[in-house]
This record gives sequence, structure tokens and C-alpha cells, in this order.
Amino acid sequence: MRQLKKFMAMALMLLLPVGAGAQEHPVVVELFTSQGCSSCPPADAYLHKLAKRDGVIALAMHVDYWDYIGWKDSFASPKMTARQRGYARTGNRRMVYTPQMIINGQDHVVGNRPKDVEELIQRHARAGAVMALSATREGNQVMVRGETLTPVKGPAVVQLIRFMPRQTVDIKRGENAGRSLSYANIVTEIRELRDWDGKGALEFSAQISGSGPGVILVQGADHGPVLAAAYIE
Repeated sequence: MRQLKKFMAMALMLLLPVGAGAQEHPVVVELFTSQGCSSCPPADAYLHKLAKRDGVIALAMHVDYWDYIGWKDSFASPKMTARQRGYARTGNRRMVYTPQMIINGQDHVVGNRPKDVEELIQRHARAGAVMALSATREGNQVMVRGETLTPVKGPAVVQLIRFMPRQTVDIKRGENAGRSLSYANIVTEIRELRDWDGKGALEFSAQISGSGPGVILVQGADHGPVLAAAYIE
């Protein structure tokens, strides 16, 4: 029975329509950044390159804890700060920083060190898929289907992450005053769609609004590892 389930899940991966949310085992890279951080522009520029790569889902999470130093980040949200602090708590780390990248919800690395980031991306890519996942949008509905390929430990949560593909901002004050900076895949919304016990098939539909792109993320509960991710248009 286990071999049959694995075969069916692999068949699901092969049948997922390209462009409708299917992508084989993408590595999720979350950049925690701020418009007011002088060390962040190189990481922001690097995220543009990651956003164009096959096999990588790159997301910019703008935090608000640097807003007091002279420039309020126009994309910042307390939810992004809470997400970063959640990762730190789960990883038994006492501090957060920018630019920080979290790879597949597990490893953290300084975001302006591309060599170190690349090593982690390759490590996670070689690890193989935990589950097959598809996310297909029709109007204001998104249909999510998934099947585990290996046993999943503990509960998980399915999240909808919406983002803007690209924006340029003229920074007028603070550490980056006078610079015009470009940002990629700026997260505008993180919403939990449902809990999942990690057992059996995952299949449900959910209401979404707006026309922008997004990502369906299946992640271990309480800022655990990313199990699977798929784009939606």
C-alpha cells in the first residue's frame, strides 16, 4: 500500500499543469529585509535573481522594527516581524536581524552572502520532495491537492502568501536616503487556509480575492519546515 501511495503521488507530480501552480520540489527562500537597513540592498538585489530561477520560490518579508531610525518601510508589516521572531523562537535563537534569509523554514543565513545562500539552496534541493502539491486557480477559488511522499512528523498548516512581483521605492530619509531601490516578490498577505494533520491526501478549495500572484505553502506548525510550495497565478 505504501508503494502504491508513493507511485500515485509521483504520478500527481508529473500530471500537474505547468503554469497552474505546479513546480517540482521548489526551495522556498524568505528574505527578511527593510527599506531602512543599509546592509539590505545587496540582499534585495540578489532576491531579484532568485525570483527568476527555476526551482526556487523567493519571497521578500519586510519587517517594521527598523522604522524608528528615520524611514518607515512602505511594505513593512508586524505580521512579517512576528513571522521572523517565530522562526527565531522555534530555532532557539535569541535575536533577529536584517538581511536574514530563511531556507525552507529551517536554516537561516545572512542574506547578502550569496555563496552561503547557494550552498543551502542546493542542500535542500538535493534532499528530495516530502510531498507532491498542486494549486490551481479558477476565478476566486483555488483548488489545493497534495500527497505525502515520505512520512510527515506532526501537524502542518496550509498558508496563502500573496506578493507584488516588483516595486521601486525612492528612499528619502534614513540610512538609505537618496537611493532608488528595487524590490522583488514583496509579500503583502499571509493567511492560514487550514490545518492539516499530515496524514493522507490533502484536498480542499478556498476563496481568494484580487488578481495578483501568490504561493500556497504547506509548513510544519509553529514555524516548522516547509513541506511543499506551489505558485498560483
